[in-house]
Amino acid sequence: MCGIIGISGGTPVTDRLLDSLKRLEYRGYDSAGVAALGEGGRLDRRRASGKIRNLESVLRERPLPATVGIGHTRWATHGAPSERNAHPHITNRVAVVHNGIIENFAELKQDLLAAGHLFQSDTDTEVIAHLIQERLDAGDAPISALKATLDKLHGAYALAVLIEGEDDLVLGARRGSPLVVGWGDDEMFIGSDALAVGPFTNKVTYLEEGDYVAIRRNSAEIFDASGRPADRPAVTVSASAALVEKGNYRHFMEKEIHEQAESCQHTLTAYVDPVSRRVAAPTPIDWASVPRIQIVACGTAYYAGQIGRYLFEKIAGLPCDVEIASEFRYRSPALQAGTLALAVSQSGETADTLAALRWCKEHGLPTAAVVNVHESTMAREATHLWPTRAGPEIGVASTKAFTSQVTALTCLAIAAAVARGRMDDTALDRAVAALMETPGLLNEALKQDAAIHEVAAELQHARDVLYLGRGAMYPLAMEGALKLKEISYIHAEGYAAGELKHGPIALIDEDTPVVILAPQDEFFDKTASNLQEVAARGGRVIAITDPKGASRITLARKTIEIPHCDPLVAAIVFAVPMQLLAYHTAVLKGTDVDQPRNLAKSVTVE
Repeated sequence: MCGIIGISGGTPVTDRLLDSLKRLEYRGYDSAGVAALGEGGRLDRRRASGKIRNLESVLRERPLPATVGIGHTRWATHGAPSERNAHPHITNRVAVVHNGIIENFAELKQDLLAAGHLFQSDTDTEVIAHLIQERLDAGDAPISALKATLDKLHGAYALAVLIEGEDDLVLGARRGSPLVVGWGDDEMFIGSDALAVGPFTNKVTYLEEGDYVAIRRNSAEIFDASGRPADRPAVTVSASAALVEKGNYRHFMEKEIHEQAESCQHTLTAYVDPVSRRVAAPTPIDWASVPRIQIVACGTAYYAGQIGRYLFEKIAGLPCDVEIASEFRYRSPALQAGTLALAVSQSGETADTLAALRWCKEHGLPTAAVVNVHESTMAREATHLWPTRAGPEIGVASTKAFTSQVTALTCLAIAAAVARGRMDDTALDRAVAALMETPGLLNEALKQDAAIHEVAAELQHARDVLYLGRGAMYPLAMEGALKLKEISYIHAEGYAAGELKHGPIALIDEDTPVVILAPQDEFFDKTASNLQEVAARGGRVIAITDPKGASRITLARKTIEIPHCDPLVAAIVFAVPMQLLAYHTAVLKGTDVDQPRNLAKSVTVE
């Protein structure tokens, strides 16, 4: 979760950039750097691999006096962690820091190389600096050069840009990654969140998707994605609350639902090399020698583990069991020697999951942890740390942590499939392409927010709700039911659609909404038959499907249409409407969405 800070002011800037970067260390990083406009508007930079203290040492030896600058903490995506790949990236006139992934950087880089540009790093970010440079050389003004560059970029980004000779100008832009503008007294700021600018101001403007901005020490010009001037409000946040600021959202849960493209993307960077098109566990393991996986987890993480089981067994041919951690160690499980014990947890401190992991470790099994808090107890005690990078999740009902867990498990299953000879290069390329498309698909799914709100207006009056799905959609149905229970207090249950006739169908009447997950996949025809069975008994069917599925479903009371996606990543993308349906229902019922009754964010006692 990279961090960005930019300052345009009238006082020395370097120490202040460092102060802000230190506040962003919680996001995780492997290098850091700053760039500044020194005397006469001359552009210069300092970078260091590793911790910010290494950058401080560099700056003590080679000071960078200036009143305008940008800074960055980087998680390696394209290119290994090193000073060479650390941000900022520069040309002779432009410096850029970037959060996100530029999906079409390879094509852009080839064109730039053909035009004579020379590159100094292995990153995708450097193409941005060269594209801006190219437009400046063609005579464009700085803001026009930025807009022309943004129009060429595919992917996600939050940017801060300096241009040599533009004494107090800092440019910024966002798509798929957050960026805020901070308002000071005779100085202005850009940051990746309110925490970044927190040391300097409590007055911030949250840029909206596609916005770009030009700040000077006394002004900010904001434009929307089409290039029209945009009026974005400034809000006041308390310095102590900056870490947990909701921004423009009503609740943290809503904010975190909308952050899933970014959290998915950042998690992918831990597992996928988009240049070599390879997928690997961050700490290596010999998948070919693993006879079986035992996943232990609780709550939402348990459902993520169940989706992982489908993936490990289907694409990697690797037997996998999933068990609720609170039951696992009390039933004296008989596990095969060499079984990999895999704990899944957001906090890395969940008491039952930690106890189950320790039980496995005590019995001589190799262990691994898929966790979001990388300094947590599970992360420290497991043999292998396989991170998610969802960032802080404040809402009790897990959203972005869940999709990040499924993202990580999908990547691990692909890595296992390759190692076990179950996936050739063609299939791997297809899988990587599907993974890289997922953040964009999540953003597309979020566009159904208004339509889902309309469905929730009807759902809020229900006493009971059933969720149905097949394959990986079955655990996702259970996760959707859990979300509704957690925050709206409506009784809901998730079932395998094939089990409908074995009992649950007795619950269906005209007062019972039935949410059916029906992507156009190998199970679609059977799921559609279940839908007809529900409709024939007067059930109020809410179908969540893709465009092809929507064209074939005629009996649903409501249809929520999600973009088509590869079945490999469908459980990630289809999670969005499940979460939004629960969220809007809870808001309409007036419940405490972020802190539902009787629940805690992390269960650290049995």
